[in-house]
Amino acid sequence: MGLEFIDITREEERTRANGTTGGRRPDTARPRPVKRQAAGTPELIYGNQREPGGRRPAPGQAQRSDRQRPVSVQAQRSNRQRPVSVQTQRNGMRRPAAAPAQRPVQAGPANQRRRRESEEWPQYGNGRYGNRNTDGGRRQRPRPVDPEIRREQMRRRKARKRKKIAARLIAMSILLFIIALAGIVLFKLIGGLTKEEETVAKNYNATVQRREVIKANETIKPVITEDFLTVNEYSRPGEKLGKVKNIFVHYTANPGTSAAQNRSYFENLGITGETSASAHFVIGYEGEIIQCIPLEEIAYAVMQRNYDSISIECCYLSEDGKFTDATYQSLLRLSAWLLKEYKLAPEDMRRHYDEGGKKCPLYYVEHEDEWEKFLSDLEKQIMSSQA
Repeated sequence: MGLEFIDITREEERTRANGTTGGRRPDTARPRPVKRQAAGTPELIYGNQREPGGRRPAPGQAQRSDRQRPVSVQAQRSNRQRPVSVQTQRNGMRRPAAAPAQRPVQAGPANQRRRRESEEWPQYGNGRYGNRNTDGGRRQRPRPVDPEIRREQMRRRKARKRKKIAARLIAMSILLFIIALAGIVLFKLIGGLTKEEETVAKNYNATVQRREVIKANETIKPVITEDFLTVNEYSRPGEKLGKVKNIFVHYTANPGTSAAQNRSYFENLGITGETSASAHFVIGYEGEIIQCIPLEEIAYAVMQRNYDSISIECCYLSEDGKFTDATYQSLLRLSAWLLKEYKLAPEDMRRHYDEGGKKCPLYYVEHEDEWEKFLSDLEKQIMSSQA
């Protein structure tokens, strides 16, 4: 089948007269191929040339321009009836796709809130998320901020910042204080444990030494003159003595008096009733020892400790209360023997000062080192007795 070429110039003039351009701009109208149905075979029209089967003309024949596209006769007829947009022309006379169906808005809580806000405040636009301009949706130019308000905002911002910094500093100070306190407690705890261990070790060593000294004590009883006082309520009450825990050393507080004179003083108290005083033993400045009260009875020597202690009175000559050498040696022998009798150690020896605070014996209260020397000499006396 051959191609039939039809001149469409008259058709274009008629289309312009009717107010339509057939989907093309009037000033840029170009020939388009028209598809014609003839005897069951489509024909394509290219200007004044046609070719059967819709194929392009052979070389040497008239060629369509780059912008010419085949247009069917039916499409051209439809172009005469209504104008076609440029976009439609570019799409090859395709009908624009239908707009997608909008999804129905569900009446949820958020949509109800927006609709309610739109009804209550129409001047703010579409509810919470709409345009909130007061001029019906048109944007306004932002108003200038008052310098005073700006300064006030800056001042408040700085004040909040200072408060935050102060709070952080306080928190850091508290944290550092807690850490320091924990370190001090830990240090004291470690130091206390160390000190406690040292104390335990010291006590253990002292206990061991004490047992050794007690076990080694084989002191022989010194020469003692028994001259017991008459039983009376002022110097010898005759009450039973309990378990002996300590041995107390006293001084007579009357320089130059002998052991016999001090024994007579205790005896006369039962007659005069001047005061209550006595001691188990009295050592003279010449070294003599007189026993005034049996070891099974109490003596009025240390008010708080009369029922669990033994007391020894010592005579002296010098005003400072220092014992003579004879008195000192007799005191060592008598103390060592008493410690043996009651299973005690040198550290169980006491001064009257250690219990009631009275300056007795005076010399050993004012000279602590001499008292320590006496205890050391007493231990040597006990250890030498074993040899």
